[in-house]
Amino acid sequence: MTDTVVKTLPAGTIRYDEVVAARAPWSGLVRKGEILRLVDLEGQQAIDFLCYNANDAADRYHAANTIKIPGQVYLNKGSVLWSVHAHKLMTIIEDSCGKHDTIFGCCSFALDEVRYGATNPESCQRNFERELAKHGLGPEVIVSNVNFFMNVPIEKDGTAGIADSLSKPGDYVDLRAEMDVLAVLSNCPEALNPATGSGPTPIRVQIYHP
Repeated sequence: MTDTVVKTLPAGTIRYDEVVAARAPWSGLVRKGEILRLVDLEGQQAIDFLCYNANDAADRYHAANTIKIPGQVYLNKGSVLWSVHAHKLMTIIEDSCGKHDTIFGCCSFALDEVRYGATNPESCQRNFERELAKHGLGPEVIVSNVNFFMNVPIEKDGTAGIADSLSKPGDYVDLRAEMDVLAVLSNCPEALNPATGSGPTPIRVQIYHP
């Protein structure tokens, strides 16, 4: 496993522990009451994240509900990831970084061509598509996602953009599943803006019982 600063160990029994390579996707079932920990091993690495009711994929993460219900654009400790049917999917119970993005969505080859006139070797859109296909789900269930550890400041005039991340090596977020949840992520491959600092790096994924 990749060496890193470990700020704290999960307070419970770990049933799953994996290092996800730079630019790679991951998915897994997180059962109700279990906690999913995402660790930014080297710092400044965005994690594009979606989650779905494991028994009804149509009841998926909904960015607008997640923003509107608390009246807060950024995710921090205590934030809830709400579904399209206004059900609680996951709750952030610990967070060593804070200010996670809810509005900028994921990178794609087409979008990067428009923004930068260039593309990366991989994209979060394709990572999501490939990972969801393993669960019999198509690209139509991909919606605007959470970007953990990505810094998107919003100015008074409404302008927004990706700035240098606030996360440091070993920063983590703990998400408690409020129902059985399919969690899907892309360890962001974007190297044409500051979403991954000096370049994409591995992350760590753990699932544990409190």
